[in-house]
Amino acid sequence: MNKIIFRLISIFFLNPGYYNVKGQTEITKWQDGKTGAVSITYDDGSINQFRYALPVMKRLKLPATFYIITGPIPGSKYQGKFIGRPVVDIINETATVSTNAVNYFERASAAKYLGYIGADAFYDSSANFYEDGKEVQAYKVMDELYSKVRNGSLAKGTELSMEVAGEKGLTWDSIKVYASEGYEFASHTITHAHMAVLDTANMFYELEKSKEDIKDHLGEIYTFTAEIPFGIEHPRAMKYALPEYPALRNLITDSCMQEINRGYKTQPGSSDKEYVQWQRGGTTKTPLSLMKSWVDTTLAHDNIWLVLVFHGIDGLGYEALSHELLDTYFQYIKKHENNLWVANFSEVVKYMRERMHASIKTDKTGNRIIVHLHHSLDTSTYNIPLTLKTYVPEKWKKVEVKQDNYKGQLKTQKDTKGNYILYRASPNNGAIELLPRSYAF
Repeated sequence: MNKIIFRLISIFFLNPGYYNVKGQTEITKWQDGKTGAVSITYDDGSINQFRYALPVMKRLKLPATFYIITGPIPGSKYQGKFIGRPVVDIINETATVSTNAVNYFERASAAKYLGYIGADAFYDSSANFYEDGKEVQAYKVMDELYSKVRNGSLAKGTELSMEVAGEKGLTWDSIKVYASEGYEFASHTITHAHMAVLDTANMFYELEKSKEDIKDHLGEIYTFTAEIPFGIEHPRAMKYALPEYPALRNLITDSCMQEINRGYKTQPGSSDKEYVQWQRGGTTKTPLSLMKSWVDTTLAHDNIWLVLVFHGIDGLGYEALSHELLDTYFQYIKKHENNLWVANFSEVVKYMRERMHASIKTDKTGNRIIVHLHHSLDTSTYNIPLTLKTYVPEKWKKVEVKQDNYKGQLKTQKDTKGNYILYRASPNNGAIELLPRSYAF
């Protein structure tokens, strides 16, 4: 009996595994210590995204971010319109003054509101030239449009772009239901305009009023991200759009990140940045095998955030894919969910920024580890829990984690550095206390 008592005393009081608490703590690069991250995003708000793709997402319990065009949705306060002088004055002026760098943005802004069928095609063509740095060609196309308006070559009437027409049937009431189920919604402007060719008054109208409608119908939380139409990174559009939203999908300028947009052929594996946002867009010409290889590449590294971009579904919208194809693809992503953090766009941005602006302090008191986690960002916006990895004594097999009103128990894991636990903690929300709850003898 005395030998047993002595043995217990030796374990609890003489064994350094109980009191030489390690406590080393780090914030994992991705939530829950995953290898990489994936965000599934949809552009344009096509009604088929919600009729056919969303049920697939729900069945597989996968999140998504939907960038919606707010103007056509019934109940929106702001619809598409031209902000400026009467368009007839602009039309008359084009008879004597050619389009140039001074007047181009006004004429491009008015082009969609001239009241003629066929104007959109000229507007799109001119904008594409401008965005590609071909200003002279852009001006010529704009002159051709206004010439046709003056000489009566175009029929009077209104037309809807493919993107706006495809959104018919979407309502704020249905969006609210989807949002309550955890799906993220964000602005894709009021009319899906070419932002780089709008004058400042019309650009701000598209940016600010779309944001206002989303805020009024869904709440401030849904104004964190946006996508400027056509996925452009044009400096003029970014100059005005970046200050409006904390995180544009088009361009994130954080120094810790390399961004590889949809049109880029750069491979993400060669980057030495802490994070790589790798955007890929599945089209009707993209083999399923290639789409799967994007997931495989993400899994082969530890710093890739794969941002998938989809548009049309089942015959409706740009480069429409079948929901059956997406079902197969999303099952492939789901199969790797143990190693991939699949999350809404905003959640990933917030996690990365919180981690990069966070500090950790660890105290050791008796057989307890006290972890202090803080970040320097605005906590009203940046409020995503971070995953901590804390190394604990080898003898600890179960650990109780307490923070604020939360309390739970976790089994320890092991790597080459020793015994550890992975747990989520809220920055700036009080100390995190770790206590042993069972031991290995």
